[in-house]
Amino acid sequence: MPLSAEGPKLRGKRPRRLWWGLGLAVVLAAAMLLWRCGGGRPDGPGMGGNAPPVRVAIAVAQDVPHFLNGLGTVLPSSDVLVKSRVDGQLLRLHFQEGQRVAAGDLLAEIDPRPFQAALDEAEGHLARDRAQLENARRDLARYAKLTRGDYIAGQQYETQRALVRQYEGTVEADQAAVDSARLQLEYSRITAPVGGRLGLRAVDEGNQVKSSDATGIVRITEVSPCDVLFTLPESQVGLITQALRRREADPALPPLVVQAWDREQKRLLGVGELISLDNQIDAATGTVRLKARFANADGSLYPNQFVNARLLVQTLHDAVTIPAAAVQLGSRGSYVYLVKKEERAGAEADVAILREVKPGIEAGRIAVIDSGLAPGDMVVVDGVDRLRDGIRVRVAATVETPRAEDPAGPRAEAAAGQPPPAEEALSGAGAP
Repeated sequence: MPLSAEGPKLRGKRPRRLWWGLGLAVVLAAAMLLWRCGGGRPDGPGMGGNAPPVRVAIAVAQDVPHFLNGLGTVLPSSDVLVKSRVDGQLLRLHFQEGQRVAAGDLLAEIDPRPFQAALDEAEGHLARDRAQLENARRDLARYAKLTRGDYIAGQQYETQRALVRQYEGTVEADQAAVDSARLQLEYSRITAPVGGRLGLRAVDEGNQVKSSDATGIVRITEVSPCDVLFTLPESQVGLITQALRRREADPALPPLVVQAWDREQKRLLGVGELISLDNQIDAATGTVRLKARFANADGSLYPNQFVNARLLVQTLHDAVTIPAAAVQLGSRGSYVYLVKKEERAGAEADVAILREVKPGIEAGRIAVIDSGLAPGDMVVVDGVDRLRDGIRVRVAATVETPRAEDPAGPRAEAAAGQPPPAEEALSGAGAP
């Protein structure tokens, strides 16, 4: 078969394409080699403008309170249902709903006439039996004289003496009946057994009330002071008992502080003291119950209110702290990126150094570092996702490490009901 005229032309172009491909590969290899040698690395000389921007913070030593958080419920220090002790018609109510009363204040009156009549009857029986007793005693005295002169038989004297003892017992029973009737009359005036705030009344004037009524007349609750019953995990019992032992060993130490926060943990409702730790752990929930007493002078805590309780068990003195955002978790544990000055290509540059650390507790926005850092170390808090050990960085801003809450009380912004200011995020490679 005759060859095509285009065949030699195609065979001539293939070597040219092969040489072009080999040349392009050589150029790419040279560019890659140049980049690896430092000509194009972000941290290489002459390319400082490509260093990723980061925000840093300085590690500081400060006192950090160690709080344990639990869920709690507000309980009144006293909760009494006022009920009538006698049956009768309710004549008057001497209180207003929601009013504060003191122990002994008159709350209600029940018709006293039936009880007054019963008292009068008991007093009449007592007067009659006392007169009989006095007459029997006079006869006994006369019989004693006649018996000594043998004018009457001794048996008659003994009979009269037994009659006197019988009347004495009757008088004592009458006196008890009088006391009981007088007590029933006093019960017709219902007074407050304890001080506190009154709730809603359960009866109205004119109603017939009974001592067996389950609803009672009104409920009195004392909320100043009040208690907070809260629970903590059994794993934290050791910290609590150690704190209690320290206070028992040194009575001069202040009581353990308990803070009560609202449901969103944005507003501080009150500060109280721990008064009791339960003597056993609830096996069903794995928690232990604690009770704290709050003065609650402003009435911020309300009975059966849900609160978040925070128990201060200890204060870490001169602890090394950094922002919590600086601590990262890797395959080998927790670590941070330090920023240090190093010589790079004859010039001083900021370099990120990976440092493994042992973190302690977290208190809000700060983290305590038990080992691995010292006060004054500069750590990266934002822009960590673009870093690797030894890379050159550009410090875009320095933020302040938050101050720990004052162990003697909450921070001013928390007490005012304002959440702490949020830190701004550093985006990508752009400058802030």
